[in-house]
Amino acid sequence: MLLTSSGVRVLGPADVPSFVALTAKDPVVNVFVEYRARSTQLDRRWLGGEVLGRFVDGELVAALHVGANLVPVQAGPVDLAEFAAALRGRSPAWATLVGPHEAVDGLWALLQDDFEPPREERWRQPHLEISGPPLIAADPHVRPTQVFDMDALYPACVAMYTEEVGVSPETGGAGPLYRARVNQLVSRGWSFARFDDDGHLLFKAEVASVTPTAAQVQGVYVAPHARGRGIGAAGMAAVVNLVQASIAPTVSLYVNEWNQPARAAYAKVGFRETARFSTIMF
Repeated sequence: MLLTSSGVRVLGPADVPSFVALTAKDPVVNVFVEYRARSTQLDRRWLGGEVLGRFVDGELVAALHVGANLVPVQAGPVDLAEFAAALRGRSPAWATLVGPHEAVDGLWALLQDDFEPPREERWRQPHLEISGPPLIAADPHVRPTQVFDMDALYPACVAMYTEEVGVSPETGGAGPLYRARVNQLVSRGWSFARFDDDGHLLFKAEVASVTPTAAQVQGVYVAPHARGRGIGAAGMAAVVNLVQASIAPTVSLYVNEWNQPARAAYAKVGFRETARFSTIMF
């Protein structure tokens, strides 16, 4: 490990304890980056990118995940200025800049003159979490998915992604990689769904990131013909129970500010807002 008293450098395996201590300052908000650190040990071969750390008098005070996602970690204005300086001149490999609103807003203000305009900007997305039991009855038909569910599950994953992001995850021949990702979540027990009596999917959700503190949920989807019937809220109550029982004690997610039906369903389950995120898509 390079000994850095002050300044910015790339973190490596020896920095994992310091990085996890940094994420522990806001462990639920930082669940994605902590999960990435624990699962890759900050080794660039497995990260598919790198994590920059800013040090002051030998202490790690802020970080920036630089991969498919650009994610600030506990970064204030001075930290963001130094990270922006480190990023200038690079060819951007990230698809999104995402994280707490103030940090994303501050970093993008410093970078926007040096990079192409984003495809879409989503500001002030409520970040939600629940640590206790759901406030409503859980759907007893929601269960972990299995490999034999893929024929019904995978098209729903593609539909949800396309609806949410605006482009298909299969674009540019990426279908096999995306299908492998869905299979991976299924094999880990991180994919949950409800199917009707004919095997058609009605509801699904996945866990994307896990730490000892929290699990972050993504990909929440209700089939169009089943919407407006409370299936999403009851399904999420079931997901909360299943995740808390075997994966992590706190369940978190973030949602688009304009998605009032989803926000109402999460509130009914008992999720509470703890922060605001922003996502900039390129």
